[in-house]
Amino acid sequence: MGKAGAARKLASAAAYGGGGLSLLGASLYGVLTAEAKLARKTIGTTRDEPPPDATGWYGRGRPAPAIKVALLGDSSAAGYGVDRVEETPGALIASGLAEQADRRVYLRSFAKVGALTSDMHGQVERALPIEPDVAVLLVGANDVTHTVLPQTSVRHLSEAVRRLRDAGVEVLVGTCPDLGTIRPIAPPLKQVARIWSRRLAAAQAITVVEAGGRTVSLGDILGPEFDAAPALMFGPDQFHPSAEGYASLVGVMLPSTLAALGLGRAEEAQPETFRGEGVLPVARAAVEAARTPGTELDGTEIGGSRRGVRGLWVELRHRRRRPRTEGEAPEAAPGDTLQDAADNAADNAAEEAVDEDLSTGS
Repeated sequence: MGKAGAARKLASAAAYGGGGLSLLGASLYGVLTAEAKLARKTIGTTRDEPPPDATGWYGRGRPAPAIKVALLGDSSAAGYGVDRVEETPGALIASGLAEQADRRVYLRSFAKVGALTSDMHGQVERALPIEPDVAVLLVGANDVTHTVLPQTSVRHLSEAVRRLRDAGVEVLVGTCPDLGTIRPIAPPLKQVARIWSRRLAAAQAITVVEAGGRTVSLGDILGPEFDAAPALMFGPDQFHPSAEGYASLVGVMLPSTLAALGLGRAEEAQPETFRGEGVLPVARAAVEAARTPGTELDGTEIGGSRRGVRGLWVELRHRRRRPRTEGEAPEAAPGDTLQDAADNAADNAAEEAVDEDLSTGS
């Protein structure tokens, strides 16, 4: 079976509840389970204190109406490992949106260290009341390290994306990074983790686009750029990004976030063939995106139809990175009260107690 066929089969298994262990095989699944325990021991336990909360207002003095952003996911979304809120992905995304769109931005972070894709249901539930314009999701790495079956993982992701889209929220998902470049992960786990994470990324892309969202591949976050400069791009645990690494992550995400909001550059309105952009069947596009960092996928039409004989038509883009924006600290949201803060703290404490048993890293 080719890579596109495998990704398509995995996505179908998620949709219809089948799949078993056939994609990687029961023996490789057992190897991954055993080796993952060793890798988690090397990486160590997570810090007790949560990452700085990026929730708040950005773009002081810029005009309304404000862009509302919900940030969902695991520690890669929360910014685990950095000490300053300005260095978190949430602050960098919101600061970049404010500057590039020249608009006020309100971002609320629902991301939790240790979150699995199954936890997105609760995060979506909490995000919907703020009526976000766009939801940015970063999730999947913990599913690999916890050996969650890929079809189970993408089924949860599909349900979360559909719920957001049914509420009129634009959705951008950063797909699972290539975990084969993590230094504490040794062979044979390294090769298995690479296969598993890339297959998961491809299946995530298929199910997200089918559900009405768009994706951008994050192999770059733990790929060649990080592998070439691990001391700069990785944090002390050699698993999570450093502040510089998170800035690189946001550099990939920001152009696609603007596009999801309809705020992309006019010259990027159509795919550029000379940049390797174009329209492909969804499974083929998903595999290409999984191995080409920074690739954005979004559903499109050909001749008024969203589907061809090989499935959904997908627009594949390599959007140009924007000039780097320095993160700013958020302002408190107007109307925030001490009771709101207390309620949020209680919610966070309860969720962290549940997450503690699950948390291993991303």
